[in-house]
Amino acid sequence: MVNYLTLDAALSALADPTRRQIVEQLAQGEATLSELAAPHDMSMPAIMKHVGKLADAGLVSRSKTGRVVTCRLNPEPLDEASRWLNEHLEFWNTRLDALGQYIERKREEKE
Repeated sequence: MVNYLTLDAALSALADPTRRQIVEQLAQGEATLSELAAPHDMSMPAIMKHVGKLADAGLVSRSKTGRVVTCRLNPEPLDEASRWLNEHLEFWNTRLDALGQYIERKREEKE
């Protein structure tokens, strides 16, 4: 069963292009906040805020060693969102196939 609170939080966090890029970076492996900030033209506090939103959604975990914060991707919320999207994709593909068949029958009846 889908946990809609988790799904809502994950999709909301992924609605921002910067956060999606951070997730893509972390899909390659863990990274420090400095490494995550490097490709973006924004301040460290702004990156920290984005990572915080991802962490609040359960998409990212953080660990601190001294002054270095390392981030890791947590794939479970993405897996859950993917399952939910795939279920709806199947539903709509079936419905659109039925609509296409109906339109084709009506077209043939006219001929």
